[in-house]
Amino acid sequence: MRRHGLNIRTLFVCLTSVLLFSAQLALAQQQRTGGEATLKIAVVDPNGAAITAAWVSVKTAEGIEQKGQTNRQGEVTFTRLSKGTALVRVEAAGFEARFLGDIKLSAGSNRAEVQLEIASIKEDVSVAEDEQEKNSDPRGNAFSSVLGEEQIAALPDDPEEFENAINQLAGPDATIRVNGFRGGKLPPKSQIREIRFRRNPFAAEFHERGFVSVDVFTKPGISDWHGSFGFGFRDEALSARPVFAPRRGPEQLRRLNFTLDGPLWKNHTSLFLSADATSNYDSKTVVAALPEGRFDDVTLRPARRLNLSARVEHLLDKTHALRFEYQRNAGRQDNLGVGDFDLPDRAYTLDQSEHILRLSESGVFAKRFLNEVRAQVRLTERETLALSDAPAIQVLNAFTRGGAQTGGNRRTREFEVADNLDFSTGRHAMRAGFLFEAGNYRSDEMANANGTFIFASLDAFRAGRPTIFSQRTGDPSLSFSRYQFAWYWQDDFRWRKNLMLSFGLRQEFQSQLRDRSNFAPRVGLTWSPNKAGTLTVRAGAGLFYDWFEAGTYEQTLRVNGQRQSDLVVRDPGFPDPFSNGTAGTLLPPGRIQSDPRMQIPSIAMAGLGVEARLLKRFRLNADYRFERGLHLLRGRNINAPVAGLGRPNPTEGNIIQIESSASSTSHRMMLHFGPLMLNSKLFWMVTYMYSNTINDGNGPLGLPADNYNLRAERGPAPTDIRHFFSAFLSR
Repeated sequence: MRRHGLNIRTLFVCLTSVLLFSAQLALAQQQRTGGEATLKIAVVDPNGAAITAAWVSVKTAEGIEQKGQTNRQGEVTFTRLSKGTALVRVEAAGFEARFLGDIKLSAGSNRAEVQLEIASIKEDVSVAEDEQEKNSDPRGNAFSSVLGEEQIAALPDDPEEFENAINQLAGPDATIRVNGFRGGKLPPKSQIREIRFRRNPFAAEFHERGFVSVDVFTKPGISDWHGSFGFGFRDEALSARPVFAPRRGPEQLRRLNFTLDGPLWKNHTSLFLSADATSNYDSKTVVAALPEGRFDDVTLRPARRLNLSARVEHLLDKTHALRFEYQRNAGRQDNLGVGDFDLPDRAYTLDQSEHILRLSESGVFAKRFLNEVRAQVRLTERETLALSDAPAIQVLNAFTRGGAQTGGNRRTREFEVADNLDFSTGRHAMRAGFLFEAGNYRSDEMANANGTFIFASLDAFRAGRPTIFSQRTGDPSLSFSRYQFAWYWQDDFRWRKNLMLSFGLRQEFQSQLRDRSNFAPRVGLTWSPNKAGTLTVRAGAGLFYDWFEAGTYEQTLRVNGQRQSDLVVRDPGFPDPFSNGTAGTLLPPGRIQSDPRMQIPSIAMAGLGVEARLLKRFRLNADYRFERGLHLLRGRNINAPVAGLGRPNPTEGNIIQIESSASSTSHRMMLHFGPLMLNSKLFWMVTYMYSNTINDGNGPLGLPADNYNLRAERGPAPTDIRHFFSAFLSR
């Protein structure tokens, strides 16, 4: 024991000596550098892609100048710079030269991103770009926030918490794109170069409307191999017992993640791999009133998920880059459908898998044009399996038991191709492009195939007197295809040094609708009124369209009265709905159809935004949006009984018609407050939104209370969130 203790003391002395020696070395290094600064500059094109072989020069206040060329990642680093201000000039073939003045350098690491515009067809004399010019550029840094690699590294390591952090920073209704693609999973944060939050909703290139769009750009390539391995664990130790639960339910989450990236061909080709596996379970409380008495229990809900991705980045030449990516995302969830009034026999299992293939190429051609083309193939499969195939029994305000009334398979094959072209002429910076999407859908999913009994009360259940029996009958198998297309043109015209005017036009149409004249004009202006550039005003207006979704269109094909129909029996027998003789009433079968005159939904939007830089440290954004929805989709029973007259067509049951007759009005104000420059040590953001949304329709399959008095439906929308507040802090 004595000898063992001596070894421990010796080890402690050795470790202490090493730490003291390391501290002395660090102090000596700091004294030698004298508080010198390091500056890393990233050069990107208007799409956010890295520009290689760009020449960058940095000149300090003392007149000392350093020059360098960007690497495969579009970055160049300058060391041993003196603190203070510096002048930066960036030049690249096919792009306008850019001059940045008064970049502040502090001791230690500094980072700046420079976005170059496509060279104008008419050559102009290159002059220094002041704050008014930068802030009046709708694609510039005004009304946008950027997270670099250092800030991204400070975000949570857990993939789900990382994604939640991005959503909190963006605020509600944000659209997230990764290298221009929507959907799929976010890449690991170690593989992300930059995250840009933009507030430019009136650009013609966007189909979606909203306050914020989030563009995630991955690292274009690396020179060394890197890898990471992570493990996470969480259980119910700090969870409280739900109020109505008889006990605290078990919870657990186990997560493994892995990344590996490096060069396959140095300075040409890089490989990025990642894997994320999760196994977890939580508990759902069941509280019901059964004929034999109160029932309460806790049901375990296991789930597991595995996400894999591989990406290859290849530099074709100095101005062209090729990117290929594959994702596989799969998951299984058990005991869904259980909880609240739903008893354990209502459980069902959901298995889902997704395969995504992505290919994109971007670069400059003819020295004046920047083109980006991307294509995506998305394959998904979904299988639902119910624990029981018994008819469902629903006793209002008491319990629901029996089968989940869901099951079957669904497969989708979706294809997308898009192209964006940027070019400039004189004072015009233009962008044009198109989007084509096509899909094939196959499904044999069943809903309410074994029927549902509805009882008005427990007493009615004890007496065996259901009020309604409903069942969807017929063959659920179907297959259909569809496509949708959009093109756009955008012109950003610099009217004055501090004023940019934007004009755009977009057209969209779908194969399911006859409506083709869906032109969406967009206009906007960006104005920086003061010379210091501390105030920027942005205003705009435009027309947007919403797609007629594939899932809604599928219902019109599935429940069309021929393939499938809804059977309804009033006052049925129990357990045999047809055993009640003449007392039961079999209603004619119902169906779902779309209005032949249906139009694509449209939303007219106008907005005004102000960004102010306060005390040279903070940024305040205030955005107001007004929206007027026209031709919105609603469901209406056009064969509903009329008081005293019965149904218009007594030989048919409910005919749910999807029509574009609804409307909405929305006022929203969003405030963002945060630091002017985000740093890696501490960054934060506060968001508040006020919203007031009124409508008279709740979706394509939502029915009004009175099918012949639609005006009475006007009121607060279900999605109306009057106040929203979010605060984010990371260090």
